[in-house]
Amino acid sequence: MAKKKKKPAERGRVGAQAGARREIVTPEGVPLSLALADRGDRAAAFLIDALIIAAVLIALLLLVVFASGAALTGGARGWTTSFVLLAVFAARNFYFIVFEIRWRGQTPGKRALKIRVTDRHGGPLTNDMVVARNLMREIEVFLPLGVLLVPEQVAANAPGWAQWAGSVWIVGLALVPFFNRDRLRIGDLVAGTMVVRAPRAVLMADIGGAAAERARRSQADRYEFAPEQLDVYGIYELQVLEKVLRGDEESAARGEALEVVCEKIKTKIGWDRERWQVDAERFLGEFYAALRAYLERKMLFGKRQEDKYSIRK
Repeated sequence: MAKKKKKPAERGRVGAQAGARREIVTPEGVPLSLALADRGDRAAAFLIDALIIAAVLIALLLLVVFASGAALTGGARGWTTSFVLLAVFAARNFYFIVFEIRWRGQTPGKRALKIRVTDRHGGPLTNDMVVARNLMREIEVFLPLGVLLVPEQVAANAPGWAQWAGSVWIVGLALVPFFNRDRLRIGDLVAGTMVVRAPRAVLMADIGGAAAERARRSQADRYEFAPEQLDVYGIYELQVLEKVLRGDEESAARGEALEVVCEKIKTKIGWDRERWQVDAERFLGEFYAALRAYLERKMLFGKRQEDKYSIRK
């Protein structure tokens, strides 16, 4: 049967979707296909975060003014002004840093839009990356806003041509995401990060339940893993394995990825050579279920193992 030709509009949509995805290879050699976050989603997420910051700062300002006894229409005391300026700087910087570190690449705005920050090279998102990308926001976003909204205070004594040139340069930094295919801003380029769509976390019960059901049906062929074999990986590797098992319907290399990951895991955990030949998908599914249960048990006792580099106690 001859294949139905796609209309030009359909081809355009397929091309747009393909262009919005990037394939990265993790340090373990696992290829992952990630969907880039739309610029509109990133802008909306930032707007939500900015509104939260503004609400917190307004509440703080009212509290400080009330505590200091200064009227809103009057002049604030020197220490009040200094405190407010410091609070504004801390809020607009540490808000993003703290949330992205604790929520693994997400802020309230990003979580609402279902996007997250990730390492552009497939590794775990580190604290250094988060700090670097967010400190750059000061010259990417807040300084341009200052130039546009209150230019007389940002560059009051500079000549006209210098103010104009500075404004063009600063606004140009803010427009960088529109001129590269991965939609990276300066902070992403400096830190080695990118913003992607957060995958739906619906695989946990499916993988664990399917693996357990297969184990009940065939106890003789069940793969058993010792605690020392499970202890070599952490939460980050569990999430990577989840993505591999979930697969990507747009990727034709899922079977090959399963085989590659299976070989690496067997080597890493010292799997018995006499039982080396396994069904890759079933092996990974049962290893996933066992690793997830093992990590959850550790967390019940207050031991959170982030990744394979974590110090194990």
